[in-house]
Amino acid sequence: MTKKLMQAAYYEKQGAAKNVIQYQQMPIPQPGAGEVRVKIHASGVNPSDTKSRAGWGGIEKKFERVIPHQDGAGVIESVGENVDKSRVGERVWIFEGQLGRAFGTGAEYIVIPSEKAIILPDNTSFAEGACLGVPAMTAHRTIFADGAVEGQTILVTGGAGAVGNYAIQWGKYGGATVITTVSSPEKAKIAEVAGADYIINYKTEDVVKRIQEITGKKRGINRIVDVDFSQNINVADAVLRTNGGVAMYSANPDDAPALPILSLMLRNIVIRTILVYTMPQDAKEAAIKDITAALKAGKLHHNIAQLFSLTELASAHEAQDSGKMIGKAIVEIS
Repeated sequence: MTKKLMQAAYYEKQGAAKNVIQYQQMPIPQPGAGEVRVKIHASGVNPSDTKSRAGWGGIEKKFERVIPHQDGAGVIESVGENVDKSRVGERVWIFEGQLGRAFGTGAEYIVIPSEKAIILPDNTSFAEGACLGVPAMTAHRTIFADGAVEGQTILVTGGAGAVGNYAIQWGKYGGATVITTVSSPEKAKIAEVAGADYIINYKTEDVVKRIQEITGKKRGINRIVDVDFSQNINVADAVLRTNGGVAMYSANPDDAPALPILSLMLRNIVIRTILVYTMPQDAKEAAIKDITAALKAGKLHHNIAQLFSLTELASAHEAQDSGKMIGKAIVEIS
């Protein structure tokens, strides 16, 4: 007998996770033209998922019922018209699963455009595959948006965070020397595993002085990947060399920093904002290509903080929102 229903987590109004997330059976979706249906084995939680659920910064709910989460991994079970039937059975990781759509990866099944289901190498688990979409693709863009980085020196702030951790790895993948900042010895160990060449505890060390000691120059940083540019402007101004740049990927609604415009302009500093959902298609394709190659070569490490079941999805959101979790929250779906 063909299974017709699936378990899903969803919300119909915005608010605190435990107040709005519900669980129930829903019809299994059918793939349309150009789409594939994936049996989800793992679903990744990102800040954008929990912010959308909470209505953070005035984000509006665009659908009556929302199954959350952009990222996930699983196996293609069926395909729609114009999709090669040989895709059935492929292990895949998913990106932008809920972008512009009501139903994301927080369920047993998802239907998505075929091009957003990327082959997952056998050496990578489903839980690891669910880490990739938002953080690994964002990090790739922050490192390579302005070209090759071989021989350069990069500063990654918040090197234990999901994006920052992948940014360290992409910097090393591209042949750069990577300096990162962290706030604790525990986070320093995570940054070390990612491959950072130098780790600075910004709680106990003078970041600018330490960077100058490492580089041997007053301003020796080529590029900065910044999780909190509004708070780190003075550091960026102090250490960026001429023709350097900052790639920022996170901000708050009320961030309105005063910039040292003249100082930055005199050195031709580029300030680049990154949002994975709206970055150019060629940048997404470049990230997917490098992610695939790096996975096959075993060169990407995935920092999973905690595993949850589907009926614990609300708890996974709370863990993400707590600010205490170091690494990714992954929802495993059997």
